[in-house]
Amino acid sequence: MATTTKAKKRTVRLASGRKRARQDVVLNAHNSSLRSQFRTMVKSVQKAVAGGDKAKAGETFRSAQSVIDSVADKGIFHKNKAARLKSRLAARLKAMAA
Repeated sequence: MATTTKAKKRTVRLASGRKRARQDVVLNAHNSSLRSQFRTMVKSVQKAVAGGDKAKAGETFRSAQSVIDSVADKGIFHKNKAARLKSRLAARLKAMAA
């Protein structure tokens, strides 16, 4: 007797449930795209700081701030997480200047 850990997907019977499932696919793809963009921006700032280019790091940090804020406003990440990340990136930027 083989047991699988993955639950079997069930088809939804109600029309409203089927519509909700269709919408979830689109929303999941959009949220995944925003989450990926968020991570890419954070990594680009970290890479610029590690590279030692102060001007480039400052520019990427400014553009990353708007992306981080927009993702937090949409509820993809918690506002406190966004604030924490921005604070840490700003601290790295400030330490680079010193």
